[in-house]
Amino acid sequence: MSENYQIDAQWDDEAHVWIATSADAPGLVIEADSWAKMIEEVRLTLPELLGTEGRPISLTFKAEAHLDLAVG
Repeated sequence: MSENYQIDAQWDDEAHVWIATSADAPGLVIEADSWAKMIEEVRLTLPELLGTEGRPISLTFKAEAHLDLAVG
């Protein structure tokens, strides 16, 4: 059975990057300029950070983005 980790991703409009963090993985902070690159960086970094190399883990990504719309 795999361990489950929630990854919280937010788009930083000023820096134009996705930022990934996780309460399940203290110390995880990934920045990437695309969603796909952010997922790949998390996939590569997380097992080493957690010491789970070789064990199955499951990742759930939750995204948040803020958008201001002009009403008119």
